[in-house]
Amino acid sequence: MPSLRPLALQDLEAVREVYRDAVLSLAPQLYSPEQVKAWAEVGLQGSTLETILQQGIGLASCSGAGEVIEAFAVLEPADRISLLYCRGRASRQGRCTALLRALEALARGYGSRRLRTEASFLSRPLFEREGWSVDWIEELSIGSVPFRRFRMVKDLPSG
Repeated sequence: MPSLRPLALQDLEAVREVYRDAVLSLAPQLYSPEQVKAWAEVGLQGSTLETILQQGIGLASCSGAGEVIEAFAVLEPADRISLLYCRGRASRQGRCTALLRALEALARGYGSRRLRTEASFLSRPLFEREGWSVDWIEELSIGSVPFRRFRMVKDLPSG
């Protein structure tokens, strides 16, 4: 089981690196080159990520002694998984499953009865394996490039 630790603001650059690596190494399997480029470039620019980390609760899955972040996820607000990304080299190791389960437990602790997220074609299968369902399919643009993503939900049992 991968080790998890809380994210801190000093992890900002490492989290940006994980995000970019995830998009560039994993997205080409399911997205066009134009979509990958737009997603990687526009994604977490400026203060958006910093704001999410300040306002939300983030967890990192690390290799070694917690030194290298391989995957991360953020709960923001308390009823929404706002980010879930993993480096290509660390995918399919249970890291995102562990992160998702940990954030679900935290959300229950905060009194959330239902979680929501916007899942990509990459993350949708993981969410579905963990009991999430598609609420609707959303069309959007990232850097003027059209994308489709899945608005997903999961009811959380109390206790």
